[in-house]
Amino acid sequence: MVQLGLVGLGRMGFNMRERLRAAGHEVVGYDRNQAVSDSTSLADMVSKLDATRIVWVMVPAGGPTRETVAELGELLAEGDLVIDGGNSRFTDDKHNAEVLSAKGIGYLDCGVSGGVWGKENGYGLMVGGDKALVERAMPIFDALRPDGPREEGFSHAGSVGAGHYAKMIHNGIEYGLMQAYAEGFELLEAAKVVEDVPAVIKGWQRGTVVRSWLLDLLVRALDEDPELDDLEGYVEDSGEGRWTLEEAINHAVPAPVISAALFARFASRRKDSSAMRAVAALRNQFGGHAVKKVGE
Repeated sequence: MVQLGLVGLGRMGFNMRERLRAAGHEVVGYDRNQAVSDSTSLADMVSKLDATRIVWVMVPAGGPTRETVAELGELLAEGDLVIDGGNSRFTDDKHNAEVLSAKGIGYLDCGVSGGVWGKENGYGLMVGGDKALVERAMPIFDALRPDGPREEGFSHAGSVGAGHYAKMIHNGIEYGLMQAYAEGFELLEAAKVVEDVPAVIKGWQRGTVVRSWLLDLLVRALDEDPELDDLEGYVEDSGEGRWTLEEAINHAVPAPVISAALFARFASRRKDSSAMRAVAALRNQFGGHAVKKVGE
């Protein structure tokens, strides 16, 4: 049994606490939402942990994570360990590690995949940091990862920053996969030659080369709403896709699929595009093509 402090009990953190407890570990959670918290503050959480402590951070990337790490640096002691399991940009990890290292506190970054289904199915984990610290935290990683061979749900990706870098690329790939399924769905609907689109997509779940967990989730969504009419086609991005493309540019690696998927998300948020108005105007100017006026 391992004792763990867990900061951030949102959709992911709450379920992670439950999975860890089900595996027999002691978890003292802290969240600003006191209805789900086991402690009243970060200091209160730390006071309930026995030395040598391990604290897992699951708060929004950027400022909130950096501030939490800095505060933990003032509360924890030499020999303690902090794991950032949020979606931090890998470039933040070096800073966080240095802040804690100055006080003799260890740091690991852990990319976590699995979403709201992780409590039941386990989480894919990608970790960066010192090997000895990874081994120390392995009982936690083993409880969170899916059942089966460790190497199929867990990887020690490299030194500090490698875990979040791996998760960033993972999410970039996810963008492309989701966009391909989405475009296939739209084409099936548009052609009209296929009379039961949900049945076709469900029929891809076994035996086909495009079967995947993402496909299973699309089938689930179509079971609930066969034409997805209850949703608006508005899609946010949480940053990893942009960071992935920046890295593709930095390393001169072509990434047309991921870039197209990211730009499709941008397009989904635009009710009226000035760029497409310009295209309509140009088609009308050079070819006399029909245009649709505002209000028509």
